[in-house]
Amino acid sequence: MIKLLFFGRLGDVACDAPKLIEANTPAEIRDLLAADFPELGRQLREPQVLVSVNQMIVSWNQPLAAGSEVAFLPPVTGG
Repeated sequence: MIKLLFFGRLGDVACDAPKLIEANTPAEIRDLLAADFPELGRQLREPQVLVSVNQMIVSWNQPLAAGSEVAFLPPVTGG
């Protein structure tokens, strides 16, 4: 199982999404979530959204191992 974390505004949209999922890549997770949570899927497809696996930013096609932690990070602004 893969543990999912959603940060920032993605956390608000993902409040009903599962916290654990079976998938081979972050892109597959995004597609699986989009099927049941279309708004979350739309926001995860925004080009500014980053994905991390075990606290390292990776590509959406990064292979996942059982027990991995996948976090979705929205764009952040600051001043």
